[in-house]
Amino acid sequence: MQRKDIDNTYFLTLTVIEWIDVFTKPQYFEVLKDSLIYCVKQKGLILYEYVFMTNHIHLIAKATEESEGLDAIIRDLKSFTTNKIKALLKTDNRKYILRLIKNSLKSKKENEFQLWQRENYPEEINSDDFCNTKIEYIWNNPVKKGYVLNPEDWLYSSAKQKILELPADHPDIVLPCAEWEV
Repeated sequence: MQRKDIDNTYFLTLTVIEWIDVFTKPQYFEVLKDSLIYCVKQKGLILYEYVFMTNHIHLIAKATEESEGLDAIIRDLKSFTTNKIKALLKTDNRKYILRLIKNSLKSKKENEFQLWQRENYPEEINSDDFCNTKIEYIWNNPVKKGYVLNPEDWLYSSAKQKILELPADHPDIVLPCAEWEV
């Protein structure tokens, strides 16, 4: 799995404040999926790999030259998903989760509700070996957690598309990812 287009491509981890398990129902994953699709189509995000877990997501992504940049895209993604997830939590009457988030020691004092930790832990993909290590990490995250036996079985991951070599428009693909250019 040799990769050539590694300039300004990053491995990112977006983590829910206090590692709270917020994404435990399909509709929460749908907010993440729909938001990333919007960022790809409207904001210039190029998404190569991803996995959604219950309290964090991992991405390998970069921004197009025409975009505002990856930091701006991720900032907007976090802001939008925070508002959507907050509304879902209220609709689902998940008072315990809402209270945990509101009382988090890591939240900004001026914010009433902060879903995401501020740091994204960006790591530039600067070699094929590093890239392959991060791809394997993303794909195997749900396996290590015990959610599935095989990486391609986790619905909210790029593993299915990439391992099974499915086209981006295949009906089993939840969130299509860009193909690596060789």
